[in-house]
Amino acid sequence: MMRSLWTAASGMTSQQTSVDTIANNLANVNSVGYKQESTQFKSLLYQDLQSKTTTANVEQKPVAAQVGLGTRVSSITSYFTQGPLNATDSDTDFAIIGDGFFAVTNLDGDTVYTRNGNLYMATATEGMMLATAEGYPVLDVDGQQIILDDTYQVSSITISTEGELLYPDEDSNPQPIGYKIALYQFTNPSGLDKLGTSYYAETEASGVPISEEYDGVTKKSSLKQGYLEASNVQVATEMVNLITAQRAYELCSKAITTSDTMMEQANNLKR
Repeated sequence: MMRSLWTAASGMTSQQTSVDTIANNLANVNSVGYKQESTQFKSLLYQDLQSKTTTANVEQKPVAAQVGLGTRVSSITSYFTQGPLNATDSDTDFAIIGDGFFAVTNLDGDTVYTRNGNLYMATATEGMMLATAEGYPVLDVDGQQIILDDTYQVSSITISTEGELLYPDEDSNPQPIGYKIALYQFTNPSGLDKLGTSYYAETEASGVPISEEYDGVTKKSSLKQGYLEASNVQVATEMVNLITAQRAYELCSKAITTSDTMMEQANNLKR
């Protein structure tokens, strides 16, 4: 009887993690560049009640009698599907269309990656620097910070769909100014390490970052100025998943209650 208690308890623990994941999705429904997460489960070991041997009548049994010992969380997977694009009034907002990531340098000097294109022109020692809302410098295709001197007007800067920064000449024709925003892809983006604030770090599971500029990516991404990529969370889907997880939690709780009742009845048996 104790087996059923521990099995049901493992189900409750796993479903609690699933509810936590769904709650995080709903909390980030308005977070720029956020990607929906889903809890994946895996069954625990099975216990042999009767093996595939002969019975008392020397009859060969076709299958063994095994009972499972519950479930556990195997992973929490992010789905990097394209989110909807929302128009903004900022010239330094960029939405990525495709599988690419921006590369930025954090406070520790490490290169991290993000889909959040809510960028700003921050004050730097040599002029204006393209940076994230946290002040992390955005890198170009050569791994350098994008710094413009005071001769450029931010409102006049445009970008091509390939991420090249353009500035109008005397005839108002956009001309390259020597910077191109870097975009990187990963073989397995779901393997990226989540750092919070929409930042990711590469891991062995994600693979090394693949430069769209130099590494011959088959399907390159594009940038759209004046837009931001919204979260790809579907509220209706998350509500259905929440109800499913809640019902599974209740069923596991009911299994514990039933096992407790059966144990109570067994303890109350009299000769």
